[in-house]
Amino acid sequence: MLQALHYSHSNGISHRDLKPENILLDKNFNAKIADFGFAAPVEGRDGSGFLHTVLGTMSYMAPEIHSRQPYQGPVVDLFALGIILFILYSGHPPFAMAEARDPHYKLLATNRADLFWKTHSGRKPEGFFSESFKDLITNMLQLQSHQRLSMADIIGHRWMSEQMATHAEVKAEFTERANIIKAQQKAE
Repeated sequence: MLQALHYSHSNGISHRDLKPENILLDKNFNAKIADFGFAAPVEGRDGSGFLHTVLGTMSYMAPEIHSRQPYQGPVVDLFALGIILFILYSGHPPFAMAEARDPHYKLLATNRADLFWKTHSGRKPEGFFSESFKDLITNMLQLQSHQRLSMADIIGHRWMSEQMATHAEVKAEFTERANIIKAQQKAE
């Protein structure tokens, strides 16, 4: 997903509506970003580098969009990517909306990440969230956009260098899951 998003940003396009429904897998299980209906130029419509339109999916929007402040497209795309990564890792969203009134997001917005992670770790096995994962997500979802990690920061983050499934392992797992679904559909 990072490669696809980097490609988009490098070619001057911000997506502005990243969410799991807009991440597709091709036949080789490579991630593809879809639905560029809300896309805009990285440099903004007026060339200032900022966008102003309030749009996207509420639960994936960065706080600056909710508060109707000018925002940078690549920065809000990376914010949404942090939410997607949290969901893929944990199986549920980190918060309902990135607003100070949201009880979970408020913990991040008020620099109480320790309580945010304690809340989300409650029903998980001990050590479910590694310290490096918590650091990555906490810094991707900061309230102030200038305090969030950049694309280069994310790529260079220590969590990215930890052991992850290889492409072959991912392909084998998803092929097995697809075969199970096909078998269930035949049985029906």
